[in-house]
Amino acid sequence: MQTLKELFSNYVLMVPVLSWMAAQIIKFLIAFITTKELVPERLFGAGGMPSSHSAMVTSLVIATGKVTGAGSVAFAVSVVLACVVIYDAMGVRRAAGEQAKTINKLMSHLDIDEDEQGKELKEVLGHTPFEVLGGVLLGIVMPMAIM
Repeated sequence: MQTLKELFSNYVLMVPVLSWMAAQIIKFLIAFITTKELVPERLFGAGGMPSSHSAMVTSLVIATGKVTGAGSVAFAVSVVLACVVIYDAMGVRRAAGEQAKTINKLMSHLDIDEDEQGKELKEVLGHTPFEVLGGVLLGIVMPMAIM
């Protein structure tokens, strides 16, 4: 029971988790406002505005800096992790999503039975720079609002 209490009172852990949750809720609300439909996948799925990955790692950097200082090893590790995650969100995962769109289009034009075709590839994987910026800004605000 003490371990659970310590876990939930760990500022450096809880702020990124809450930032991720806030980003996912915002995505869900944006999807609802723009489509007028409830899209439950937006609560857990990747891609979209704001980037929950960027919000999470940015808030981790800020929270770690607040707790351990900018000169700590933990802060340095969190900055490097954030750079990798943000680069991946805008680069590799975004490119994979664009490729999935093209493959899905090609598959729809081929004369193949649906059984042979397989399921459609997920197209919303990565983020635009604007979506990442939204996540970074949320990741800056959340640790400032919590504490």
